[in-house]
Amino acid sequence: MRERRASQGARRAREFEAFVTGAAGRLLHAATLLTAEPPDANPRARRLLTLALAHTYASWDRLRGEDPYDRARQNLAVRFARGAWHQYGGFGRTRPAPTGVLARLTPQERLILVLRLYEGVAEEQAAALLGLPTERVRAVCARAAATLLHPPRGPAPAVVEVAPS
Repeated sequence: MRERRASQGARRAREFEAFVTGAAGRLLHAATLLTAEPPDANPRARRLLTLALAHTYASWDRLRGEDPYDRARQNLAVRFARGAWHQYGGFGRTRPAPTGVLARLTPQERLILVLRLYEGVAEEQAAALLGLPTERVRAVCARAAATLLHPPRGPAPAVVEVAPS
């Protein structure tokens, strides 16, 4: 009996390791986009991915034919959404401001944009995952894309005249 459990545990570990080898890079990139950190300095994204993969591993035996990548992506999205809620919902927590390309977006906009455009998740699936109406997901995605494509303009640079010498 112990040998069979040990064998099952070893098989489970090998399967999960193979999954992580194939999926961790893409999931880390998604987490980096979510946190809006630069790719070379992304400790929040790495922590977010580690927690999502740990949760995926804990439920590995219960997947029963479900795509583990979908489950890991779902864990990543939910953990990011919860963390963003705590970050912006008060509770006195302060974190460094994001500095990446997506930093102009709110956490919800980043999450929806990454799910829809980077991960290719359908509007209906993203809405169900986030507990939002489909129309809301569509509107937030459109607003986020418009913000990135047409950033607000700042004041015009001052013109400095140089006197001839």
